Amino acid sequence: MSLYVVAYPRMSEKDFAWIQEYRSKHDVRSFKLVQPHFTMVFGIHDLPPETIIGEVGPRVRRTPIIEFELNVATVNRDSSGESYHEFLVPERGHAGIIRLHDQLYAGALHKYRRLDIDYIPHIGIGNHTDPQICRRRVDALNEAGVSIPGRIESLDVIELQDDAVRTVERIPLNA
Repeated sequence: MSLYVVAYPRMSEKDFAWIQEYRSKHDVRSFKLVQPHFTMVFGIHDLPPETIIGEVGPRVRRTPIIEFELNVATVNRDSSGESYHEFLVPERGHAGIIRLHDQLYAGALHKYRRLDIDYIPHIGIGNHTDPQICRRRVDALNEAGVSIPGRIESLDVIELQDDAVRTVERIPLNA
């Protein structure tokens, strides 16, 4: 079992449907597992949910709602080096998401912060073992001018176990 903290963004039904349609073709495994999201805290295996909720809750409740706009598609190499991912990245809201991510790793979560990879606020939409396939797809998205506004209003502490995701706790941001 692994625990994560994610933000399931609020966006228009049309934009959500577009992302899901794209993911159903290019990110099949994740599409079946979890809704579009920003990962805020990566998998933790050795803390109980109550500890994570106790650490994350007070920080999240002090954070104002984050408005964002996904308008850049990019390719990112998986940390395993075996595949490549297609990300939608916000320009507007980028700094606010990074600040929240950094705040969540204070206190008891400090030792779990991944320093071996850069934190890029993103919603994953595709992947492939061939980086050129990913590159062509993100180039097409950027040429078309992707623009998806949304809001982060809450964070979910989720549990991943046996290829199933369940929300343990939803924590609203400070409205």
